[in-house]
Formats: sequence, C-alpha cells, structure tokens
Amino acid sequence: MKKIFKSPQIIASLLFLVVFALISCSSSDDSAGDEMQEEEEMLGDTDYDISAILSKFEGTGLSYAVNGNTVTFTTADLPNHTSPYWPTNNPLYEAYNGTNSSWNKNPNEIAEQNIVFTITLNPKEATSKQATPLGPIGISRNGVVFFNQYAGPDQPLTNEINSFDQYLGHPTGRDQYHYHIEPTYLTQEFGEDAFLGLLADGFPVYGPVENGKTITNSDLDVYHGHASVTPDFPEGIYHYHITSEDPYINGNGYFGTSGNISR
Repeated sequence: MKKIFKSPQIIASLLFLVVFALISCSSSDDSAGDEMQEEEEMLGDTDYDISAILSKFEGTGLSYAVNGNTVTFTTADLPNHTSPYWPTNNPLYEAYNGTNSSWNKNPNEIAEQNIVFTITLNPKEATSKQATPLGPIGISRNGVVFFNQYAGPDQPLTNEINSFDQYLGHPTGRDQYHYHIEPTYLTQEFGEDAFLGLLADGFPVYGPVENGKTITNSDLDVYHGHASVTPDFPEGIYHYHITSEDPYINGNGYFGTSGNISR
C-alpha cells in the first residue's frame, strides 16, 4: 500500500480555507438574517403615521382634510400636465409625442370627476388581505387616481397600454383619467425614487428606484411592496414600488386595510 504524506504547510492551508469558508457563510447568513429581522420589526410596528407626507399632495381640484386618525382626499382627477386627451380647446392639450410607435388614441377625454378617498393615517398590515377593485385604488400626489394592473376583470393591460399618452395615463369610458403604470410626469418632476402617492390602505407608493438601485418585481413581495427606510420615513415603513413589469403598482391586493372610495 502506498502512503501519502502531506506537509504541515499544506495541512495548515487546507484548515485555513475551511475556516474561512465557514466564517464567510456565517457572515452572509447573519447579514441576511439581520435584514429579515429589520423588515419584520418594521412590519410589526403599529405606530406608522403618514401625516408628514400629506403636504406633498397638490393639484387642480385636489384637497384633503384630516379628521382624527383619517384623512379625506377629494379630487377632481385632473392631471397637471399635457395630454392628447384634453379637449383641443384646453391649454393643456398636446398631440401625442411619446415613444410608442403603436400608439392608438382611445375615444375618451379628460373630464372633471368627484372622487373621495377616506384613508387611515396609521396604516398597518391587514389580517385578511383584500384584492384591489377595478377603478380607483389610490391617489397620486397630483390628484390623479391609480388603477390596478387590469384592463377589465382578469384582463391584462397588453393592448390597453397602446392608448397611454406621453405621461402614461389615459381616460376611461367615463372620462376618468388614471395611471395603471409609472406616472412619468411625476417621476420626471420629483425623481424616480420619489414618493408618488398613496394606495387606499394608507401605505405609500414610491418610484422604481431605491438607494440608487432600480427595483424589480423580485425585490418585492406578492403585494408589490416591502418594508425599508425611505427619505420620508427614516424609521422605515412598508411601501409599494412602481416597476416596469406587470403588476406595475400593486400585486395580489392591499397589504393593509382599504379605506372608503366613492365616485
């Protein structure tokens, strides 16, 4: 039988590599564990207060009033930017000048609405999650309403996207203007990492960038959000992110409990 001899230097080197690998794995696991613990602590926090961001809401025909632990937004749902969907005699009328070569104007126009949201100032995770409805599911900081990822019951936006104007909004058959996907007027105006509005459960909506990184669906949970620190909430808060892929704004429903929406 042939004996194999290993020098003390080789044995020492092998032991060093094994110890280094164990320390690296432990360090990586600890880092991931710390991140998960931080997010769990934020999710478990029942003291969220969104009062500080209300001053960021400003738009034509948009107002809000605080009553106890709720805020009531009343919006005329009129965008503060140009669009081919304004009547041609409106100063904000502008022919389509976006980048969609398949753009196809729908037959509707922008018209004044009366939409009222009553939203909690202290959002928290709902015990039983509810799907978002068709129609308004939240309000952007310029007063235009957010819609979910469907063109109709379980119908994707595939064809409807071709009717979005240069700022990626369009009106319904009842002339109700809305955003299904990134409201590029707002991200151009305030930044791709900016606060963009609230969903009806009180949790904020942010743009597609966070800490210099473009957020993808894989970074978010099934409701299309996560808990982390934001410029507006230095202690951290659960929030939604707009991304470039379906479901765009919201996933499997509200993370919190929806307030009342009337129109």
